[in-house]
Amino acid sequence: MKLKSLTGNIKAIKNKKVFLRVDFNVPISGNKIKEDFKIKQSLETINFLLKNNCQIILASHLGQPNNGFEARYSLSPIAKYLSKILKEKIFFLDFKNFSDFKNIREKINKNKEIKIFLLDNLRFYPGEERDCKRLGKSLASLADVYINDAFAVSHRANSSVSSIRLKKPSFMGFLLEKEIINLNRILKPKKPFVVIMGGSKISTKIPIIKKLYNKSNFILLGGALANNFFLAKGFNIGKSLIDSSGDKIIKEFLNSKKIILPIDVKVLSGGVKNKKISNKIISEISDNDIILDIGVKTIDLFSQYISKAQTIVWNGPMGKFEDVDFKKGTIAIAGDIAIRSRGRAFGVAGGGETVEALNLSKKKKYMDWVSTGGGAMLSYLSGGEMPGIK
Repeated sequence: MKLKSLTGNIKAIKNKKVFLRVDFNVPISGNKIKEDFKIKQSLETINFLLKNNCQIILASHLGQPNNGFEARYSLSPIAKYLSKILKEKIFFLDFKNFSDFKNIREKINKNKEIKIFLLDNLRFYPGEERDCKRLGKSLASLADVYINDAFAVSHRANSSVSSIRLKKPSFMGFLLEKEIINLNRILKPKKPFVVIMGGSKISTKIPIIKKLYNKSNFILLGGALANNFFLAKGFNIGKSLIDSSGDKIIKEFLNSKKIILPIDVKVLSGGVKNKKISNKIISEISDNDIILDIGVKTIDLFSQYISKAQTIVWNGPMGKFEDVDFKKGTIAIAGDIAIRSRGRAFGVAGGGETVEALNLSKKKKYMDWVSTGGGAMLSYLSGGEMPGIK
């Protein structure tokens, strides 16, 4: 069943109990929220439901717990944070109570004055990630209406985004709808269209490169993705990271004029005791070098392509940007993309590390759209399955 828009369907949700699947999978340290981007992106839908007198059952996953309940993956800190920013009492349904759906239904029905409930981590249930129909049915029984506002997990067949919708009126939240609208613009781009891809796993990026190849004018590669191409072209990459799973696919694009590789890189050599950082052209890489960023000439080269683009999509850092010695390339490209966006070009970025880099560049606000899902964005743009939407 395809999700309907909330726009024009207010009567269907007004005064109802609503199961709202959100993505609160955010970094938490010492019970404090370190990055609240995803949470804030969900507030429009939450406030809309509050305005329409809905009783909201919020549900999300957090991290990857292995054996049921793990305290470090509890959503308890998020309940406190939400209560503060929404100025509403949040009734937190911990895992002990959550494990008994009859009990939880009774709690929701008895506390009609409470507007927002938050279920503990959905992944405390093993059935969530394998789309357990029984779990989906139990989750659906908690509410009258289902709304998916968790784009970041909509490429996964989980109980809370797939089987829960089997016999329930289902809608998309405002965030999910905006994701689709903005990503659809990438699928029908204005030219020149420039794709920037970084990160380490080429196997996850190849589908989107294939999908956007004919639509794009240029594809700029950085990070370990580029290392695979260097190696295939016969260059020495020293001890640099590669993803061998993409070796066969790389041959398709090896001599493409659309694929733009770095012409110089920043490398680490000498080990821990004799640490040495230098900028080298690709042909100068030695056996002990580790490529960890794009070089100064490559930054200028990539900037030239970005400065002429009408449509831009970016996923993945240009190197080990979390290390102060190797962040220059990623931050520079983040700034170039953001500055080119908002009018001169339509710019979209997505992925946890990509968002983090935009934050470091202090130019995230200039992007036309920053997706809340990295893997989901790649899946959507590459034409992959999206069980949470279709």
